[in-house]
Amino acid sequence: MSRDARWKALLELLVERGRLEVEEAAAELEVSAATIRRDFDQLAEQQMLVRTRGGAVVHGVSYELPLRYKTARRASEKQRIAQAVAALITPGEAVGLTGGTTTTEVARALAVRGDLASGSPALTIVTNALNIANELAVRPQFKIVVTGGVARPQSYELIGPLADCVLGQLTLDVAVLGVVALDVTQGAAAHDEAEAAINRVLCRRAARVVVAADSSKLGQRAFAQICAVQAVDTLVTDTAAGADTVRRFEEAGVRVITV
Repeated sequence: MSRDARWKALLELLVERGRLEVEEAAAELEVSAATIRRDFDQLAEQQMLVRTRGGAVVHGVSYELPLRYKTARRASEKQRIAQAVAALITPGEAVGLTGGTTTTEVARALAVRGDLASGSPALTIVTNALNIANELAVRPQFKIVVTGGVARPQSYELIGPLADCVLGQLTLDVAVLGVVALDVTQGAAAHDEAEAAINRVLCRRAARVVVAADSSKLGQRAFAQICAVQAVDTLVTDTAAGADTVRRFEEAGVRVITV
């Protein structure tokens, strides 16, 4: 396993569990304890974790794993969700895409849809995510609008007044949100308040809002609210979502699609 792959795996385990011991991590990744100690020390130097006696802990409960360190965890669920979200899009629509791993998969699913292979344009994609704009810019059938703003390293999203100004002048058919948490009471949320603010504007400018979120995000809370659950028209999630969870979202007026 390469160092980069180890670091990705270590950080994901750490975010998932909150605390990780050297011996535990060595057993999980099938490498030596000395290798894990060295990895922990180097990640601590980059302020990616806090070193402890015998292991490491995350910085805090609102810790956000940077996009560049995210791997294929729940990859199959995200790809199924993305295919289902892409199927909700009608040719000719103006579509807003926020940043995130699931929305990136949505962009890829749209890129390979046969009925979107031509058009003038087949879709207008509005995004504040640099990685999504980069992937779709080579697709001549799509008109790509990038919001402008200040790049946020954790998620490659553009935030701030410039992004807000551009979005405020646009009208969208649908906004597709990637979220870190979606709760019936607390609504959709992100770790960062500036990111949440831009996503909130995106929602306001759209005729309908689709949240693309795997089941691990449901019933969770995060620091900065994007919108109330009443603003969400459709939730696309995976079949691991509990029946009670799905029922509560449906009772709140959200159409739930499980794939």
